Amino acid sequence: MTKITPTDHGPYLIEGAVRVVDADGNDYDLSEQTTIFLCRCGGSGTKPFCDGTHETLNFEAANRALQTLAPIATAS
Repeated sequence: MTKITPTDHGPYLIEGAVRVVDADGNDYDLSEQTTIFLCRCGGSGTKPFCDGTHETLNFEAANRALQTLAPIATAS
C-alpha cells in the first residue's frame, strides 16, 4: 500500500510503490525509490520533487485530518 503524508510546512512524503508521470505522460524512473518527497510550495528546482526550497520560502502548511463530530441531538 502507498501512504501519502503532507509534512508540516514541507513536502508530501510518499511511501511505497508509486508511479509519477510528467505532463506529457513520461514516467520518472523511480525503480530504486521506496520513499519520495513531492513539492507543495511550488519553489523547487526539481519539480515535482522537493529540493528543500520550502525552508527558504517560509512555506507554511500544517495539515490535519478533520475529525467528524457526533451529531448534536435536537429536542423534538
